[in-house]
Order: sequence, then structure tokens, then C-alpha cells
Amino acid sequence: MSAMMTVSMTINGTETEPVEVPEDLMLLEFLQEYLNLTGTRYGCGQGVCRACAVIHDGPRGARVVPACVTGVAWADGRAFRTVEGHAEHDADGNVTAVTPVQQAFLDHFSFQCSYCTPGFVAAAQALVERLEVDPVPAEDVEGVVLEALNENICRCTGYVRYLEATRDVILATPGLTSGDGRAEGS
Repeated sequence: MSAMMTVSMTINGTETEPVEVPEDLMLLEFLQEYLNLTGTRYGCGQGVCRACAVIHDGPRGARVVPACVTGVAWADGRAFRTVEGHAEHDADGNVTAVTPVQQAFLDHFSFQCSYCTPGFVAAAQALVERLEVDPVPAEDVEGVVLEALNENICRCTGYVRYLEATRDVILATPGLTSGDGRAEGS
């Protein structure tokens, strides 16, 4: 039996109560088994396929981490967003508005089985937030999108639709690209 430790973290904007967990527990297990947040998927279990990707909101901004190989010891005291935390919800927990990334994925019919979708949503959202701070020239968007989503594996091979949806969100959102006359202060 592994040693126990007490952890607390902020998930989707809400700080969890301190919870005693095995110190070798992975973040994915904590989300699913202790918080009942089952939207984040277990894929390869090695951090390679990124079905388990969640956003870590750190001092350097949003970045994607694979929850299946991220230990709760590291996650303790940190802030994360799961796929459940992207859309807006009413007081009863019903979705009232999806993010532009989620809407673009719907508009492009990006997913088939949807198993990998939470990871793609996290990667695309983190990219959008990075570009809000550090825009890129419009002609570089396709390469930036490919680089940002490159680690995500889709078993249904829906890559093109995910890439097109993410590209379209970035090109349609003022301030995410430079050199379009909208990026600096407009």
C-alpha cells in the first residue's frame, strides 16, 4: 500500500476540499474517482495520445498536461481546467454557451467517436489563449495549429477537421494574428 497525502487544487475555477489520496495517484484518477469528472479520457496511459489532456493554468499561462501521467503530488495546489469547465453553465449545471473552440468543432463535425475530443478541446483552447498574448502572422496559423495539436491522437483519423476548426477560430478571432491590423490594441 502506498503512502497517503492530502491534496487540494483548483478544478474548473473551484477549489477542492483537502482530500487524502495515495501519493502515487495520477491526476486523471483524482478527477474521475474523487471529483466524478469523467469527461477527461483514459487513452494510452503513457501521456502519448493526449485523450487525457487538461489545461494547467500556471504563472506562464495555460498549457496542456497529460493527466494520466501527472501525479497528484505535482498537481497539489495548482489550477486545472477539464473539458467540463470550458462551456458556461447555469445554476442547475446545464450548458448555456459553448466556447468558440467547441462551437467550431461542432460546426466542422470534427469528431466521430469523440473519445479524443476532450484532449483536442484542451489543446486548441490553450493555443487560443497563448495567441491572445502572443499573436502570430496569419500566414503562420496552419503551422502553429499543427504544432499545437500534433501530439493529440484521433483513432478515427479526424485530424483534418480538428485542424480546420482550430484554424478557423483563430483566423476569425480579432487579436490572435498579427499583421491583420487588428492585433495591436484593436
